[in-house]
Amino acid sequence: MKISLLQQMYKDVVGGIPLAKESHHYTSLLNLHVEQSPERDESCNQMHLPSTNDGIRSHQDTDMSDVVVPTTDDISNSFANMNSSFCPREVMLLQLTLIKMMVAKAESQEIEFNMRQKYCEIFVLLLKEAKIDSKLICLLGSDDRLLSHMASKSLASLVYFQLKEENTVNVTWLTFSLKTLSGFPVNTHIAECLWTLTAIIKDILKDKVLPKAGILKKLLAPLDAVLEGFYDSILFRHFDSHHYTSPYSEAANNLISFIDLLEALLASRIALELPLRCQRVLFLKVSYVLNLISSSIHYLIKKLFIMLLKKCVLYKSREDAKSGSLFLQNPSSCEDVLALSNAVLQVVNLTWLDQIPLGEKASYFGGSEDAQGSSDQTVLRALSLVVLKALEFKFQNSATEAEIKGDFQSSMSQLLIFWRSHMKSSPQSHPVVHHCEWLSLIFIEQDDDMWEAAKALLLIYLKFDRLRHDAADNLSQKEEETWNFLTHASGYNPHCIFLFFLEKIAFDATVLLDFLISSETCFLEYLVRYLKLLRKDWHQFVDVCNHFDTKHSTFQSVSSVKPPHQENQSCMTDESLQNACCEPEPPTPVSFTSSHNYSVFTTEQGDNEVAESNQSNSLICTDSTSLLGSLQSLVDYDSSEDSELESDGKECLVNTKQVPLNNEDETRVRESGCSYTDDKRNTLKSEVLPLKQKGSNTSSCLTFVASSDNIVPLRIMLFKSTKCLEELQKAISRLQRRNLFPYNPSALLKLLSHIEKISKNVNPQ
Repeated sequence: MKISLLQQMYKDVVGGIPLAKESHHYTSLLNLHVEQSPERDESCNQMHLPSTNDGIRSHQDTDMSDVVVPTTDDISNSFANMNSSFCPREVMLLQLTLIKMMVAKAESQEIEFNMRQKYCEIFVLLLKEAKIDSKLICLLGSDDRLLSHMASKSLASLVYFQLKEENTVNVTWLTFSLKTLSGFPVNTHIAECLWTLTAIIKDILKDKVLPKAGILKKLLAPLDAVLEGFYDSILFRHFDSHHYTSPYSEAANNLISFIDLLEALLASRIALELPLRCQRVLFLKVSYVLNLISSSIHYLIKKLFIMLLKKCVLYKSREDAKSGSLFLQNPSSCEDVLALSNAVLQVVNLTWLDQIPLGEKASYFGGSEDAQGSSDQTVLRALSLVVLKALEFKFQNSATEAEIKGDFQSSMSQLLIFWRSHMKSSPQSHPVVHHCEWLSLIFIEQDDDMWEAAKALLLIYLKFDRLRHDAADNLSQKEEETWNFLTHASGYNPHCIFLFFLEKIAFDATVLLDFLISSETCFLEYLVRYLKLLRKDWHQFVDVCNHFDTKHSTFQSVSSVKPPHQENQSCMTDESLQNACCEPEPPTPVSFTSSHNYSVFTTEQGDNEVAESNQSNSLICTDSTSLLGSLQSLVDYDSSEDSELESDGKECLVNTKQVPLNNEDETRVRESGCSYTDDKRNTLKSEVLPLKQKGSNTSSCLTFVASSDNIVPLRIMLFKSTKCLEELQKAISRLQRRNLFPYNPSALLKLLSHIEKISKNVNPQ
């Protein structure tokens, strides 16, 4: 009889039909009948249900990989249509589902006030008269994982309901939580308690109306000291035990549940002006986590902690987190981030990265990539970003160059070794030698992480440069050359990093436009900072472009660098640009004392190549195939005339061709572009155009030609990069004129216009 009434109640709640009967009637329907053992302890860890052996198994006794757990909606739908053959377990699951659903509807402003008031009356009766909270706590200890999970969700909903409606913390739940957490490690049944607290915090954070600061403080203040003590107890342990080698053990389950709680606490601290100790403990005692990551604990737990550290340095633990800049305005937040950074850099300098064996790269259904032997790229990126952001924070809080120079060089050296050991080059790819290329190779598959890493290195470069000029008003040429060499040797030269990235995306301005429009990356902040640097450091940018264009270039130690002599340079190809710094590195350490001529890239042409260059009467330009392929347009236009304006951002360069030179006045450059015939198919076409032809929107391989006795260096990289920025400027202006850009790009356009003016007015020679 009861099941039919519950089914009808479920249909009424789902359909939004008012509950017509008295509140006591519905309270009796929702009241849980838990058969408690007389000898049970106060924490209700032992409880009994009427005999139901329908697939109830312990979490520890089964391999969860073959268990299909039904969702709440699946269970509820089956209950609403079930016949008279039911078991007490199913009745209880339907009761828990109804409680959770009614709390959600009671807090929804879309539900009529009278219905919400009715639900609230039922909850008050359940809590005050039926003591539903005590029964739910007892149900947390069930061996039935689905019942335990549903009880946790329902209990969290009721505690959240009381916090919001009555501005009080449920005393029964609070007593249970304090006793459970303080009783660890004697009492190991803690996962359910952690689940409930995590769910309550997440419910508060999701509420758009609730004043989060006051409610969170009321919830967490009584638990503050206990949570910090629990942090010490669960993490300051020996994790070499066999209990932590399986992700399905109770010990591993406790740790994973605690990671979820730490993530929720991290997200909640943004809502408080003065975070509580339990919200700061992860930062102040991060050494426990770092030791755990390098232990022999199961790889899944290591990965979860590494991803949590990444969220710490990015100031966010959920997708809709607030900006990190607001987070850093708080003095305690600055202190916490600096403590975390110091701890991370300390272990990194002690070869901590070498102690973390990365798992194999994840394989995906339907993928054709052979992941065997490759490292887990997600963890590789996360660890790298943690180290780079730690260096950034350390730099921002340092007053002199001497404070940070040693730590920076040591940490970057360890990071470069770490990257080289875990990035397996494919037979088709060229070996990476130039350190500035690693950033784009490591992060190219994760846009948001890539720009966070690039921004961190850019800020480090800017701070280093400012400290250098503060220490000495006039720097000698030798000091400048040494400084430039160090930026390349440590892999943080901003011009080199930017050019390597442009090369990876085939100089496609639409990719940059996509990053600017997206709110998921910090590319806008990075680009504005970089363009400001480029505006005052143009000559360095040109030098780096020239080095990219130098054939057979290599990144060498300063002691082996010889000044380049008068050498004739042949026309460069993109393939040689990629190989511009791919000669083996010398095994000897870098020396700065015995060299007078500093250079990062050097030209090493043989006599045969010089002769061949002098005798050649044709230019060969090999253009790289786009790594990203043809990209769809970001904007749908009403007419074909509008779409043609977009063509300058869609060109990509293709195969090798020879273009004869009739004479110096009729120099022609081979150009090729990708023209779109429709939305689904891209057709490549190539054509040879005069260099002086006006109105061409396609990217080209620009060549400067002189007499055979004095070949002027090619400006391929300089032309492609500045052309890409020009196309980006045009695309932004076009969208702004049509009110299609998501924010005001005036400042950005001003910077891009200034760069364009410099590139056209300043003689690159």
